[in-house]
Amino acid sequence: MRTDSTITVADGVTPTIAELVALRGIASSPRHLRRVRTAHAGLANSPMRGRGMEYAESREYTVGDDARHVDWRLTARTGRAHTKVFHAERERLTLLVADTNPALYFGTRVRFKSVQAARAGAVIAWNAVGEGDRVAVVRASPREAPVSPAGGPRGALRAIDALSRWYSQRPDDDLGLPAALERAQRLLRPGARVVVLADPASLEAVPLHRWSALARHHDAAIVLLNDPIETMPPQMRLPFSTGDARIEVALDDRVVRERWLARFAAPLQRATEALPGRGVRVMALSTTDPSDACLALLRGRVAQVA
Repeated sequence: MRTDSTITVADGVTPTIAELVALRGIASSPRHLRRVRTAHAGLANSPMRGRGMEYAESREYTVGDDARHVDWRLTARTGRAHTKVFHAERERLTLLVADTNPALYFGTRVRFKSVQAARAGAVIAWNAVGEGDRVAVVRASPREAPVSPAGGPRGALRAIDALSRWYSQRPDDDLGLPAALERAQRLLRPGARVVVLADPASLEAVPLHRWSALARHHDAAIVLLNDPIETMPPQMRLPFSTGDARIEVALDDRVVRERWLARFAAPLQRATEALPGRGVRVMALSTTDPSDACLALLRGRVAQVA
């Protein structure tokens, strides 16, 4: 058993609803816990991107209007004083894109990568609804519809239910990360936040220009799930189970080791080097890391890969 900020996790092989719900307690910093009460639930002034008041229209100035909001361009063009009208901005959408690559359902330390993906997604969902966002979740499956946007605890719980199901067992219908991003695009509107939970190898199928296009209109971030044995394999022979059979990998052999690192470590390194330049924040999250470490990604701090 491992405790994560005083929260006890389950067996590390299958995510449980109980452990994902319990992560609500670590999903918010003191700043996030400050609640702003307004006449409209979920709407508040804030310096964060996607928050506050937005321009609605301009109309003729009337006595009592705030002089700071005079629309000088329209006033000059019409010869009559006009003022800008603002309204509370709509709730931002935080969309979780859940990669269900079979490679995620693996782990050697603390928990499976799939469980860490579910936990990171739960932390992000709780954090998002705590800030007034609506939350949605999508994966590439011909049988699973996206979890539509919803706010408050209900929105987080719907996301958690999906994450716990999708990451409980290896799927047989995963269509790949490109298909997941295509489905996500149908839900996104300019200014939305999209967080991708993925195996590094899944990104190899996504052209870099697609990430650039995503970041051009949205706040884009990626959590790359990895296990220590993938990036720092021991120099020894190790047995692995492939389901029906057991194999032994000679990681003490130079050629085998180089192939291993090319298969697992190289995609992670390529992503962390290339994507920030495309406007996408990237974080490597190991199975041994505290699940709430992903909050650094939301705050604009990116973890480095050794």
